Parts: sequence; structure tokens; C-alpha cells
Amino acid sequence: MAPWTIVFAIGAAQAVLLSLALWRRPVNAGANRVLAVWIALIGIDLAVKAVYWNPSTYGTAKALRLVGLFPFLYGSLFYVYVKVLTEARSARWRDALHLSGFAFVLALHAGIFLHGLVPADGWPARWLPDTAGLEWWRLNIALYAYSLTYVVAGLVQVGRYRHRLRQRHSDADRRSLHWIDAMSVSQIVIWLIATVQWLARIPWIDYPLIYGSVAAWVFVMGYLSLVQGPVQIEPAAGPDAAEPDAPAETDDPRFADVQARLSQLMAGPQVYREPALTIGQLAKRAGYPEYLVSAVINRRFQENFWEYINRLRIEAAAQHLADAADTRTILDIAYACGFTSKSTFNAAFKRQIGATPSAFRRQPRPEEGAGSSHPERMGH
Repeated sequence: MAPWTIVFAIGAAQAVLLSLALWRRPVNAGANRVLAVWIALIGIDLAVKAVYWNPSTYGTAKALRLVGLFPFLYGSLFYVYVKVLTEARSARWRDALHLSGFAFVLALHAGIFLHGLVPADGWPARWLPDTAGLEWWRLNIALYAYSLTYVVAGLVQVGRYRHRLRQRHSDADRRSLHWIDAMSVSQIVIWLIATVQWLARIPWIDYPLIYGSVAAWVFVMGYLSLVQGPVQIEPAAGPDAAEPDAPAETDDPRFADVQARLSQLMAGPQVYREPALTIGQLAKRAGYPEYLVSAVINRRFQENFWEYINRLRIEAAAQHLADAADTRTILDIAYACGFTSKSTFNAAFKRQIGATPSAFRRQPRPEEGAGSSHPERMGH
């Protein structure tokens, strides 16, 4: 038995187990069922490849041709999965429109799959497309372009979801569906391997490597998809999240009062230190409508809610790190300022201050007057 046969068989078995687990998982049930169908199709694909690479097994020609068309499903299923996930819903019949590319190429190959099932001289055979003149290189280009377009569309959908998150949640990074990035990057890598194999014919880049990568992808998706948390739908909002009847170019006369109230909340109770603070909670504490608080943050500070709160958190953290008398660890300071992840804190600190927290703490500074600006500052 060829080594690649074992790899493909293990990948197929893993895909079956994973699809069953995803189908039964109650968290993000609609999206997980789309993902379960997708991974089950990959399992069928790998199982057929395992049979094909075993020289002692024959009779797989039609099955091999059929699963060879499955990649026309993968890009569109990725997009449907992302759309269902970010909209917190179940799949709908209209989502099947995104599978039309697969239906089209399946129809092109109808002559192969129906060969021997309909009389060669009968009228059905005359209506079947002629695959002998099919230009496979054109089909490959169409496949790559079609799938890549759907991967990009899925990433755009995620980008919109993240934008809505940052308008409402201070811990948006924790909810930002980072496993989707891993899914898309791994797909693009596999497509690149396939493209290099098609164009350059490098000896060690071949179809076993491509489908071995697919088997590895299944394992990665198994971990990422089974540990994902629940995704809640985020309502779409305009750039200012302003009241529908208010002119977009005109500030509400209450803006100054709202801004002053936010300044009080940040300087006194320091609500920005609450780890999972939402704009709804802040608006309730401020005593103003959510749309008005959001509009003040967007227009007066030129930031979204996530940027606004995390800027204040970083300013507070910088003050603590600049204080030689504060002997807490960097992680303890990050948690005290409202962050829930070391990696998120490090990235935000480096982006705003221009240095890592540890490097900033080591910088020499005067004993007094050191540190970044105080979090009470409400402007730039």
C-alpha cells in the first residue's frame, strides 16, 4: 500500500468524525452544519483519492472525475459558511445559488458520467456535451479564479463583521473570528501549490502533496472549528451610528454634554477598565441613547468604540509601566487596564506607543512627569 494512500485514508476518516461532531454541535449550529457538509465532501474526495492511489484497486474512473470537480464547491462553501456564521442564522435555499459554478461544470461532464447509462445512438446522447473538445487548461483557470473570488468575498464579509464589532465591543479582538483567517490562508496555500504544479511541473510538487495538504487542513479545521465560541449577530450601523432622522453633517446639540459625561466616566470610575465593556453598557452609564454616544465617539474623536476604549487602556497601561514604584508584571497591568489577552495587549501597545511593553518599561525617564498622557484626556 502506497504511503499517500494511508495519509488520504486517515484524512478521510478524520473528516467523517469531524463532520459528525460539527453537525451535532449546538454552538453556531447553522454555520457548523454548512462546515460539516463541506468537510464531509472533502472526506469523500480524500477517500476516492486513497482508492485511486492504491494500485490494487480499479474501477474508480467516474468517481475520480466526480471528486475532481469538488474544488468548484470549496470556495463557494467557504463563503456560505462565513455568511451564515456572521449573520448567526441557518443556511437558506437561496444560498444554493452560490453552488451554481459546480452545477455548471457538472453539466459539462454529463457525457462522462452518463456514458453507458444511455444508448449511444439515442436522442439523450445527442444532447450531452462533447467533453472531447473541452480545453482543460481553460477549466483550470476558471476553477482557480472562481474559488479565489469566493475566498476573497468571504474575507470581505468577515471584514464587515469585524467593523460592526468594533463599533460596539471593547473586546472585539477576542470575537473577531481569527480562525476564518487560518481557513482562508490555508486554502490559498493549497491553491498556490496546485497552481505551481500545473504551471511548472516541479517533481516534488505533485498531486499527492496537494491532497496531503488537504488532509492536514482537515486536522487544522477540526481543532479550530470545535473550539470556536458562539457568534452573536451584530446589527449593521452607519459610519456615525447616528439617529436615522438626524442630518449626517450636523452635530446634535447634546454632543458637548455627552462628551463631558464620557470624560467623567473615564476619569472617575474609569469604566474603560471593564474587560467586556460594550457601547450599550457605556450609554446606559452615561444616561444617553446608544446612537448618540456612538456618534460622539465617531465624530468628535474620529475613532470607533473599540479604538476609543483601547486607546484609553493603553494610555493607562503606559502610565503604570512608566511608574518605577509599580512592581506588577506586565500581564497584571494589562489585565488591570481591561485587556483579556497578552497578545492583544502587546499588539495594541506596539501600535499606539511604537514600542513593546517590556521595551517601554526599560526606557530611562525622569522620576517625575514620566509616562504617557493621562487617560482622562478625551481628545488626540
